[in-house]
Amino acid sequence: MVIILLFLILFVSITLHIFYLTGYVQSRDEKNLKRFITTTISNVLISGALIFFSLSSPGQIRKINFSLILWLISGFIMIATLFVQAAIFRKIYQRSQMPENYHLNFFGKKVLHPTVVKPFEIIIFFVTIPFFCMLGAYFVAKLIHFFI
Repeated sequence: MVIILLFLILFVSITLHIFYLTGYVQSRDEKNLKRFITTTISNVLISGALIFFSLSSPGQIRKINFSLILWLISGFIMIATLFVQAAIFRKIYQRSQMPENYHLNFFGKKVLHPTVVKPFEIIIFFVTIPFFCMLGAYFVAKLIHFFI
C-alpha cells in the first residue's frame, strides 16, 4: 500500500515539477524557480523512498495492481489537461474584452488584434488536445467497464 501511495505522490510531484518549469520559462519569476527546485528535491526524496521500500520488500511490487494505477493517472492527466485548456481559454477571453486588444471597424464590429492570443498558448492548447482525448477515452472506457 505504501508503494502505491509513493507512486501516486511521485506522479503528482513530477506533474507539479513540469508545471512550475513551464511557469518559470514563461514568466522568469523567482517564485516559480523556488517551487521548481523544491519539487526537484521532493522528487529525489520520494524516488529514494520508493527504491528503499521496493528493495526491502519485493513481494509488495508483485501485489500492485498497475492497471488501477494507470487508470488513476490517466484520470488525473485528463483533468489536468482540461484545467489547462480552460485556463488558456479564460485568459484569451479576458484579453479579448480589454479595449487595448481590439478596435471597432467601420460597421461597428469588434476586430481583435493579434496580441489577444500568444503563440505559446496556442502551442500548449493544441498539444494538450491529444492527451485529453486519448487519456480521457481510456479513463472513461475503464470506468464504464468497471460498472458493467
